Amino acid sequence: MTVDFHHRLASVASEIEDVLVAIFDVATDPPVPPRLLSAMRYAALGGGKRLRPFLVVETARLLGGDQATALRAGAAIELVHVYSLAHDDLPAMDDDELRRGKPTLHLAYDEATAILAGDALQTLAFETLADGATSLDAAMRAELVRLLARAAGGAGMAGGQMLDLEAEGRFEQTAELSAPAVAKLQAMKTGAILSCAVEMGAVIGRADAPVYQTLLSYGRALGAAFQIADDILDIEASSAELGKATGKDAGRGKATLVGLWGVEKARAELERLTGDALAALAGFGAEADILRAAARFTADRRK
Repeated sequence: MTVDFHHRLASVASEIEDVLVAIFDVATDPPVPPRLLSAMRYAALGGGKRLRPFLVVETARLLGGDQATALRAGAAIELVHVYSLAHDDLPAMDDDELRRGKPTLHLAYDEATAILAGDALQTLAFETLADGATSLDAAMRAELVRLLARAAGGAGMAGGQMLDLEAEGRFEQTAELSAPAVAKLQAMKTGAILSCAVEMGAVIGRADAPVYQTLLSYGRALGAAFQIADDILDIEASSAELGKATGKDAGRGKATLVGLWGVEKARAELERLTGDALAALAGFGAEADILRAAARFTADRRK
């Protein structure tokens, strides 16, 4: 892993933090209730790798896309991500107590505030994308909104979470637990947003159809690899390393490829998917090295 990658990841995270702060600081009429705004800021600021916005920014950079647009689009996808974490951590979902090294939103505030903050974070994401400050190109803004809405909705993240709950046996209808079914669940729940980040960067960079499909293949492979790596870390890493509770997936009956196959076979699949992501970038030169490093980071990360 190159030092340049870690430096760039941290640099983009800092830039995204600045954009998020600016978004929260925009005055509204009527103003956001102080407790709600405080909870939104608690959820969104001061933590996380910011990998999803990083993928937006670096994919756009690869293609010469406007960086101010990419940063605002990256902030929008991060708002959707943190809203999903706030809701996933609720007692009705995963009932977690620790997120990014601090108490989960519903413990720091309360369940009702956490639900409303998540709702407001999600809508703020789409307001950000639709705002003319993101781009003067209205068609581009509309496409960014469409991509993120699709990835976050019933055929994406929200639908994947429903399948995840079904697999836990929460309802009368239990989800199938075959490897293809689990892979589909994870592609919806986790992979869709990661792949969307790459797609958004490609739109900002005005990729032609062949390049767009190439980058989509990269994003899908990276998204699948990310979830397997996350499931392995749930077994092997400590709570202090991850900043969240570990070892809970098996106890909940979570549908994971690690649970179906064991760590050794899951790690082999992780390596295969990482290889697929790298192969997708074969037509690019050194200008895509940061995206290559992102794929390796996804496989090798310890948090």
